[in-house]
Amino acid sequence: MTFDFILSQTDGRPMYVQIINQIKQRITSGDWPLGEKLPSIRELAVAAKVSVITVKRAYQELEGEGVIVTQQGKGSFVAQINNLSGQLKEQEMNEHLKEAMIIAESLGLAVEQLQKRLLDLHQQQNEKLTMEQGND
Repeated sequence: MTFDFILSQTDGRPMYVQIINQIKQRITSGDWPLGEKLPSIRELAVAAKVSVITVKRAYQELEGEGVIVTQQGKGSFVAQINNLSGQLKEQEMNEHLKEAMIIAESLGLAVEQLQKRLLDLHQQQNEKLTMEQGND
């Protein structure tokens, strides 16, 4: 198991949130399958060059969300929940859509205008892919 995490002081998000997001990304990508043992809090803290408290908070948050389970004396593991990866992808998409709605509202766009723009972008993307496939 690799656990090289890329954390940034300039990210704007707290380090523990960056760790949470990277663990979720590893789960959704299949790098860390259901039941996989996570690195110990101390191992991850050393590897990520952050404090043990930071990693502990990330693990506690993930446990509270049901993403991981911790067994006393054995360590922390990816929760064995059917479709956990799908659920995490759904959560991530919802967060991006919430951000898009907030930005649209701040620009004075109605939800209908945002929907139309998404549909237009989708159509443009499909046309671009079709053109690229035709050039192959």
